[in-house]
Amino acid sequence: MKELSSEERMTRTLERKPVDRVPTFEWYIDPKVINALTPGLDYEQFCYEMDIDAICVDCDYDKKTIEDDKILDEWGMIKKDTAEAHSYPIDGPVRTLEDAEKYIPPDPYRKGRYASIERAIKEHQGKKALILHLNDVISIPSRLMPFDMFLMKLMDDPQTVKALVKMSVDINLKLAKEARKRGIKFVYTGDDFAYNSGPMISPSQFREIFYPELKRVVTGYKELGLLVLKHTDGNIMSLIEMIIDSGFDCLDPIDPLAGMDLARIKSEYGHRISLKGNVDCAGTLAYKGIEETIEETKNCLRIGMPGGGYILSSSNSIHSSVKPENYKAMLDTVKKHGVY
Repeated sequence: MKELSSEERMTRTLERKPVDRVPTFEWYIDPKVINALTPGLDYEQFCYEMDIDAICVDCDYDKKTIEDDKILDEWGMIKKDTAEAHSYPIDGPVRTLEDAEKYIPPDPYRKGRYASIERAIKEHQGKKALILHLNDVISIPSRLMPFDMFLMKLMDDPQTVKALVKMSVDINLKLAKEARKRGIKFVYTGDDFAYNSGPMISPSQFREIFYPELKRVVTGYKELGLLVLKHTDGNIMSLIEMIIDSGFDCLDPIDPLAGMDLARIKSEYGHRISLKGNVDCAGTLAYKGIEETIEETKNCLRIGMPGGGYILSSSNSIHSSVKPENYKAMLDTVKKHGVY
């Protein structure tokens, strides 16, 4: 097969069609790792220098710092600044069903909402797969109040949760429609559904409260012509049938820390959905050596490659504790051993 562009390679992989080689990309690459490997380059330049197949983009939202280490964003969520890629949500404006019904999310039509997307499309369309971060059914509802309150409301006030889930789906479908008009072809939803021990929400509650809206949002994305990737950490085995049946094109990261087994998922579900993952970023990439990284990467390729529909990546992201030399070894290995 002739060499494909990164966008072609990603498209065909998500459609489970033959490709020239296994694609690779990360949801996040820490600037410290980027600078160690390619001093002076930013994230997007790094993706070209290291032959990474996708660039992740976001809509543009306002935020401001309050009380030193706390951030108030345009959704009304209050988050603690951790000095890492992701801040930690601690509070929000919703407490009651009345609050949920009166809540107004960020305006999807606000001027400048898609400025970063428009710039990225102008610079990278046709060369890199541009993957937009959106949401599905849990992240936004659970961050509009303290998380322990969210869990309690699942038990004693499910109507408030249902109202927030519907709102999340409605706003994300509007955002997706506007992004699609501008040329976006790929989206991913980063809502985590599980802990290492199992789902955050019981399977019965998930099926009743979240599953219908999960199907609605994925169906809506697909009707816009988008390819849709699902990221969720944790042990999702008791939810996996609902996740796959919702219509996602790809599942990530098959979390090894949670006991998720790439070989089992590939065997049981690889004919229904593409897979992304899962070189251990908490252990191997952060604390082990180059040779161990190479062997783990080769093992992931041996499992994931047969039949196609596989993206090689870390088990979450390239965070600040990942050894730069290990990440480079992972990238070199997929280029060498990930050719069909």
